[in-house]
Amino acid sequence: MSQQTDPLASTAFPVAHDKGDAGYSKELKNRHLQMIAIGGSIGTGLFLGAGGRLAQGGAILIVAYAICGAFAFLMVRALGELAIRRPSSGAFVSYAREFLGEKGAYITGWFFFLDWAVTVMADITAVALYLHYWGAFRSVPQWVLALIALALVFVLNMLNVKMFGEAEFWFALIKVAAIISFMLVAIWAIISGAEVGGHTAGLDNITQHGGFAPAGIGVVLTLTLGVVFAFGGTEMVGVAAGEAEDAIAVLPKAINSMILRIFVFYVGSVLLMAFVLPYTSYSKNESPFVTFFSGIGVPHAGDIIQVVVLTAALSSLNAGLYATGRTLRSMAVAGEAPGLAAGLNKHQVPAGAIAITSALGLVGVALNAFLAEDAFNIVMNLAGIGIAGTWVAILVTHLAFLKRVDQGLEERPAYRMPGAPYSNYVAIAFFALIVIANVQQPEGRWTLALFGLVIVMMVAGWYRVRGRIRSDLLDHVLDEATTGPDDEQKPQ
Repeated sequence: MSQQTDPLASTAFPVAHDKGDAGYSKELKNRHLQMIAIGGSIGTGLFLGAGGRLAQGGAILIVAYAICGAFAFLMVRALGELAIRRPSSGAFVSYAREFLGEKGAYITGWFFFLDWAVTVMADITAVALYLHYWGAFRSVPQWVLALIALALVFVLNMLNVKMFGEAEFWFALIKVAAIISFMLVAIWAIISGAEVGGHTAGLDNITQHGGFAPAGIGVVLTLTLGVVFAFGGTEMVGVAAGEAEDAIAVLPKAINSMILRIFVFYVGSVLLMAFVLPYTSYSKNESPFVTFFSGIGVPHAGDIIQVVVLTAALSSLNAGLYATGRTLRSMAVAGEAPGLAAGLNKHQVPAGAIAITSALGLVGVALNAFLAEDAFNIVMNLAGIGIAGTWVAILVTHLAFLKRVDQGLEERPAYRMPGAPYSNYVAIAFFALIVIANVQQPEGRWTLALFGLVIVMMVAGWYRVRGRIRSDLLDHVLDEATTGPDDEQKPQ
């Protein structure tokens, strides 16, 4: 009944309930949701990926971050409108099931699973690379360190959701503190003209080293897929809403503050990176934050920041297992994923689903064993395609919801996506463009070839599982909104 009276919620129509949400404990508090919103959108894409992207394109990377950030915000506002209407741990998979049918839920769910399963591989690779910064770990094979990281976070995710929320709260807090510290020190270095790594901080690091776009303006398109990877996780707030104590009250605040964080933390950080050092000083194998702090000559500054970026990678890995576990369980309840993923353990955690994602993380361990040099970039680009696909699916689901509104079957909540439906179409076109643009690069062609293989597997998988999805299965997954709100029963 609370959704019936809340001004943010739809008031004229009863709302369906996803049986995939049954059994979860609502233990995530406002501070957890706020930090998940921050932490989900700040990860290895910035702390590690920005270095390689700066080295590739120079200061014009700022433009790529600003554009992608704006479109990421539109996507999360579309998701927010759906989540305010009906918070669900199945999130966009549950919404796709409601408005696009089971085929839409299948595509959306497996795109998201691809995104985060591959991101798990990227994160364990990042952890291994970060640890190799210290001499004590250089003798340990990269794949061993990746395996240890995967095992550690797997155990953490098997505990109750409150433990996850606490861990992610502190992980995110450390990340935010590190970025703010970097920005303050970088501003000081620019104002004072301090020497950083043999260069004087200031505008000359741009103007005297090829200008704003040393590799040309066209490189923006090829940079964007990696930048989209950096923003992957912004959709995490929609998943967490299903286990929040008061999602309807706190979700708008978390989402609305996201655009400011995107431009301050991402665009601001990359802008300062371009000022304090020439783009040629950065590397794909070292965090740009470590490059900067090591360059200013403060004792152990590089070591301290390396610990922080290591925390950022563990945070992203932690969030990835959390999100894929909930999404895969929602699909398993519908018969679209292995039955093993449908169960909860004694801590009300989808243990089987988390175990499946972790098992696929072993592919990342293998990449670190056989392709250690290129492992991060390979999985980062593939994850970028998965993220773009997930975001397009969210936008299409939102369009289907708007169509129901036009037909008089739904009512939009007060919290809405700005500019819809036109902003949906523009965002969808943008995400399609950046995926296609990456065909220009040899690395991008390999990524698209791998993605093509994934699509073939998804299609084959659909024909395998569609027989399980009976015409009456939705009665067991969704309580259809055929009764009044007072007659609806909560999932047991």
